[in-house]
Amino acid sequence: MALTIWHNPRCSKSRHALALLTERGLIPVVRLYLTDVPTAAEIMGVLQKLDLPAIKITRTNEAAFKIAGLSKNSTEADLIAAMIADPKLIERAIVINGARAALGRPPEAILDIL
Repeated sequence: MALTIWHNPRCSKSRHALALLTERGLIPVVRLYLTDVPTAAEIMGVLQKLDLPAIKITRTNEAAFKIAGLSKNSTEADLIAAMIADPKLIERAIVINGARAALGRPPEAILDIL
């Protein structure tokens, strides 16, 4: 599987994560997840690779989080459905490298899976 970054070019953390990869000579597949929205299966797969619950990759401070009636106690299914309905709820950046993934918070955290 190719090195992939779920990227939002308007996010400084996401841009920093992408720069960390390219500075090391790596050319990831750049997935603009706001327009190329991940499926439920893809999100669940990434969660498994991250070994994190859905709430850890959900942007809880976004207005859409509250508008959707979500809370930190929402079910995995509800959080994943909300991320699909409004992908700006997906935390960024996420880098996937084969069977491993990392959440770029901070961006340097992605270096652990290279």
